[in-house]
Amino acid sequence: MLIDFFFTLKDAKIPVSIKEFLILLEAMQKSVISPSLDDFYYLSRTTLVKDEAHYDKFDKAFGLYFRGIDAIFEKHPEIPLEWLQKRMERELTPEQKAAIEKFGYDKLMDRLKELLKEQKERHEGGNRWIGTGGTSPFGNGGTNPEGIRIGGEGGNRTAVKVWEARSYRDYDDERELGTRNIKVALRRLRKFAREGAEEELALDDTIRATANNAGYLDIKMQPERKNNIKVLMLLDVGGTMDDHIQRTEELFSAAKTEFKNMEFFYFHNCIYDYLWKNNRRRHAEKFHTWDVLRKYTPDTKVIFVGDATMSPYEVLQPGGSVEYNNEEAGAVWLQRFTSTFPKFIWLNPEPEGLWQYRQSISVIRQIMNNRMFPVTIDGLERGMQLLSK
Repeated sequence: MLIDFFFTLKDAKIPVSIKEFLILLEAMQKSVISPSLDDFYYLSRTTLVKDEAHYDKFDKAFGLYFRGIDAIFEKHPEIPLEWLQKRMERELTPEQKAAIEKFGYDKLMDRLKELLKEQKERHEGGNRWIGTGGTSPFGNGGTNPEGIRIGGEGGNRTAVKVWEARSYRDYDDERELGTRNIKVALRRLRKFAREGAEEELALDDTIRATANNAGYLDIKMQPERKNNIKVLMLLDVGGTMDDHIQRTEELFSAAKTEFKNMEFFYFHNCIYDYLWKNNRRRHAEKFHTWDVLRKYTPDTKVIFVGDATMSPYEVLQPGGSVEYNNEEAGAVWLQRFTSTFPKFIWLNPEPEGLWQYRQSISVIRQIMNNRMFPVTIDGLERGMQLLSK
């Protein structure tokens, strides 16, 4: 059985060796885990995958081979599925949209708590209850300038919270670039130094020493010349960033190639109290943001990548995250990063001409001291130039 699993991983282009596979079999033989598919997932990933960049490929191959595994979701109060089934789309005139009331964040959350206690049946097309197709701020498939989407798919992108378990895909760091210009732009952020053991021939010094030694060969060695820039890349994923997957993957792939000392983490919309490295396991494998702030030295260059497009509450309001009730506002965490790491920029894949129309972009640009650049060749060059000063 596991031999076919091994070849499934090989077909997924995961560099798995026979030695690692034998270690997995030995661990299974010694019963180091309980007879649980979830435990086997962690054990096989630990023994077979050497680089976290292959975690996404491993998850896909694992899911393909072991079909029907249950995903791990955060638990929420149950809302009957039939309440959320989308029965119709409703188009409103601009005058009707303007007449719809904005509750405000605190009032919105208080009203949702009341409805969860009061509502006993499904609703559709109204303006008050949790339902579909209407103008209520709770539900999906309708229109409201400021609401909580419950179930369904996002359409207007005006929700201040999203009540569902959301699955994101890791950016592929091996994606072939459509152009080499991104790599060339990133190379502006380089600082070479010779560090480590003397393992490279120093040709000029060897010639000079041999000449001074009356022609007798005197070989001189030197440490290998390496780029010692340290980069921390924080990538927004999911939601509106789905529109920019290709460009972000190109940027991520180029950065992984150019910056050998690069670490990365994911976030959604704004930075809060935890980050993650694997989108499929992000609820189970969290990294506390405080730990990330303390781990890296102040000379680390921090690159935020995101469209900064969200409800302003998500940046300014405690509990403003669309996914959970964060204790501190995203703006507080962003300011901690900018205070800890003096060299930072924000790369925005949204066209620069649209920035002035997004309130959240204006807020984040202000927090970033206007160090926001578009993901264009000119924008990347300006950003790398600023980081290299």
